[in-house]
This record gives sequence, structure tokens and C-alpha cells, in this order.
Amino acid sequence: MTIVLTILTFLGALGLFLYGMTIMSDNLQKLAGDSLRNLLNKMTSNPFKGILTGIGMTVVMNASAATIVLAVSFVNAGLLSLAGAISIIMGANIGTTLTAWIISLLGFNFSIKDFCLPLIALAIPLIMTKKYKAHGSFVVGFALIFYGLAIMQNMVPDFSQPEYNNLMVTVGNMSSYGYLSILLFVLIGSIVTFCIQSSTAMMAVTLVMCANGLINFEMACALCLGENIGTTITANIAAMVANRTAKRAARAHFLFNFTGVVWILVLFYPVMWLIRHFIMFIGFNDPMIDTESVPVAIACFHSFFNVANSAILVWFIPVLIKILYKLVPDTDDEEEFRLKYIKQGLISGGEVALEPAKKEIEVFSRRVVRMFDFIPEMFSLHDAKQFSKLAERTQKYEEITDRMEVEIARYLTNVSENGLSLKGSKEVESMLKIVDNLESIGDSCYQMSLAIENKNKQHIEFSDRMKENIENMFKLVQGALQQMNVNLTGNYNLVKLDEAGKWEEEINKMRDTLREEHTESIQHNDYSYQTGIVYSNMFAQLEKLGDYIINVTEAITGKKDG
Repeated sequence: MTIVLTILTFLGALGLFLYGMTIMSDNLQKLAGDSLRNLLNKMTSNPFKGILTGIGMTVVMNASAATIVLAVSFVNAGLLSLAGAISIIMGANIGTTLTAWIISLLGFNFSIKDFCLPLIALAIPLIMTKKYKAHGSFVVGFALIFYGLAIMQNMVPDFSQPEYNNLMVTVGNMSSYGYLSILLFVLIGSIVTFCIQSSTAMMAVTLVMCANGLINFEMACALCLGENIGTTITANIAAMVANRTAKRAARAHFLFNFTGVVWILVLFYPVMWLIRHFIMFIGFNDPMIDTESVPVAIACFHSFFNVANSAILVWFIPVLIKILYKLVPDTDDEEEFRLKYIKQGLISGGEVALEPAKKEIEVFSRRVVRMFDFIPEMFSLHDAKQFSKLAERTQKYEEITDRMEVEIARYLTNVSENGLSLKGSKEVESMLKIVDNLESIGDSCYQMSLAIENKNKQHIEFSDRMKENIENMFKLVQGALQQMNVNLTGNYNLVKLDEAGKWEEEINKMRDTLREEHTESIQHNDYSYQTGIVYSNMFAQLEKLGDYIINVTEAITGKKDG
């Protein structure tokens, strides 16, 4: 019974951790104003700024796990690029070694988990208010992450206690197999840190073993290397409930640390020689002989590993990103926010800067076309579980379209501030109209999904004739959307309004016909008033969709005329 309770407690703590990650990321998206997004972009505009940011965050919070989980959540919320997250992770790895030095030399001890419950207490009143609900929810999510992590860590035995001496001796006896022992201790360090999810706790165990003479300095360094691999589990657990870009950020932590361990193992004995002589140079005894020198020597080795690894791999971030896209590939239906063509950083001047925006608008168009495809499917679905999944996907798409409009519009505004010709200025004006109408299409699709959901909740049944009318209008809107998509992905100068206009005309005619039939049906009591309201709302919303669709092509041709 005790074992079952322990397992359930651990799983509950894991659930708290994941739930906190979800809450924090969701509310970050709601709170993410221009100031936060711009601040993060400036802080990570180049890898070296990102590394300094990661170091600063880790020293302040005294937890590299906290910094890396925050970086993953920022990526998940679309506030931080993958490259920016990687540089922050590099900085977090360096920052955690600085924290170890501070703790070792100054006795500074701060744990963010001690403030989790007080933070929740302060956040509850905010959640009760309408204006600050998202702020309070963000704080609760932040607290739950580290409270859940603390519970999981506290459930792990303290191997430094006397009752574990026999186990420590057994591990110590494994240090007599030469280079094989080094690999073995790397594996042990990885597995134990993986289980306890705390490299700091594992470092304490390592120091206890050294102080008792169970392992020598070289084996302690091997354990330290293993700890750097095992600690990556925290970010990967956080990314379990995140999008693909956040998963790539978490994988980057593992790939970064694993690569560093590999090259350090290749140069293990030269590095040991270097660390030993450096320790003796600054006034300590040889750590291979004097156990009192081992703590400082291990801190020195840990710092060397992370600083050297960052200094080397910072130049290979583009290569690292390509590998991450192989490890976590995109899918044909990637339901997450990510700009593919507009990159953060400096914007080139002139009309050439408009090309990425045009490509991004093509992605935007394909996304709203895909979003509308959910609507006819929802209309014909009878399975409640499948309907619920589609409704969630539609809401997710609506949130993405909102943010795509904001990001593309911001980019175009920045481009226009850099100085454009009259032709270029008209192109920007046209593109701003296009993204505005694409976002409106997304809103209309979401409203359609709510109307269908409302119909189902009220158990309203349409007659076969009503179903046929709505389905025919679905087909007309789908045709108009496909034509819009073709116009956006082709040469703007060759786009003609006539073809798009025909679809708009057919949609309007269909709307007028259905409106007349609806009026007659209401007069003859063919269906209830409530059924009529839902029915008329659906074909009116479809006609409004047609208006937004034709507006897109009109914006394109208006640009051409300019």
C-alpha cells in the first residue's frame, strides 16, 4: 500500500508540474504584450546577449531548471525564437556553475520552491478579478511548476545518510576499471540525476563520496558529466505539454549537454591535467591527493565544462537548429504559432523586405482555408468526443490567426519605417488589408463553430432541406477560399478580380435565396423560432465570410493598380 501511495504521490507531483506548465504558457500568451515580446527579442537578438540573459536569470533564481523551463514556456507562447531559447539555455548552464561557486564560497542559499505557496496565496485574489485574472493564473502556474518539482525531488532518498553507506561503498568499488569506470560513472550520474531531477542534489552526493574517499577526483568529474545529461529531463518533461518549437528547445538542452560530454570524454585526461594544475596554481593542493581540495576542483571542472562548451557550440546554433528540425519535424498540419519566413533581428531595407511578408501571408491563407474545412466536418458530426476535439482545434487556429495578424502587421510597419518607394508603401498598405481580412476569416470560422456547438447543445435538428442548403453554401465558400488562396500564392500582377467576383456573386445569391425561403418558412411555422435563429445566423455568417474573402483579392488588385 505504501508503494502504491508513493507512486501516486509522485505522479500527482508530476501532474502538478505539467499542469503548471500548461497554465503558465496559456496565460503568457494572454499577457504577452509588445513590451514583453520586444524585450525578449532584444535580450536574445544575438547569441551572446542570450547567454548573458540565461546567466543572469539563473543566478537570480538560483536554479538552471527554472530558467530553462521558463525558456521553454516562452517558446511555447511564441514570445521567444528557438535560437534565442538555445542561447538562454547555454547561459543557464553557465549560470548554474556560478551559483555553485556562490553557495560554496559565500554560503548563499535560496530556493524558489519556498515561495511557491505564498505566491499562490497572493495570486488567488488576482484570479478572482476580471482584469487581473490572467496575471494571477500565470503566477499560480509558475508556482505549481516548482512546487511539483520540489515534491518529486523530496521523494528521492538522501544518499548522503549513513544507512546508504553500503551502497556508496559498492559504487566506489566501481572506480577500479580505468577508462571504463569513467564511462560507467557518467552513466550512473545520468541515471540518478534523471531520477531525482536535481543536478544540485546529485552534486551533493558526489561531494559526500569524495569526502569519504569512496571515489577519486576523476570519477567525481565523470559523475558531474553524467549530471549534465540527466538534468536535461526537466525541460523535456515541461515540453511534454508544449508545441513542437518548445519541444525543439527542450531537445536542444539535451543535445547541447550531450555533445559537450562527448568531446570532454575524448579529451578527458588532458582536461583533468589542466584542472588539477590550475587548482594547484591558485593555492590549493592536488585534488587527486587532498580530498579537501575536491569541492573547489569539481566546481572548477563544472565551470570549465559549461563555459568551454558554450564558447564552442555558440557558433554552431544554426547547425543545431537544423538537427532539431530533424529530431522534431514539422507535420503537414502543424497547429502551433510559428512564423516561417519572418525572422527576428535586423530588417533589410527596400522592397526586398516585403518578400518574407508575402510568403508568411501565403502560410496564413493556407491556414484559414484549413480552418474552414473543420466547419462542414463539425456540421455533419454526431460523435460528441470527435466534435469536442474539432472544436478545440478550431479555437486553437483562431488564436493562431490573431497572433499571425499582429506579427505580420508589426513586421510590415517596421519595414515601412525604414523607408520605401511609393510602390512599396502601397504594397504594405495592401498587405495590411489582406492580413486584417484573413484574421476576420478566422474569426468568422470560429463563430461558425460556436453556432454549430450551440445548435447541438440546444438539440436543434435541421430538416434535410436546411442541411442541403447549408452544405451547398459551404461548397461555395470553399470554392471562394480556394480561389483566394490561388490569388495569394501566384503572381500578384496576374491576379484578376473577375474569377473571385463570380464566387462572391454566387454566395450573395445563395444568401438572398435562403433569406427569402427562411422568411416564408417562419411565416408558415415550418420550424421553431429558435431553430430559425440558428439557421439564419449560419448562412448570414457564411455570407460575411464571402465578403472577407473578396476583400482579400480586392486588396491584391488594388495593389496592382497602384
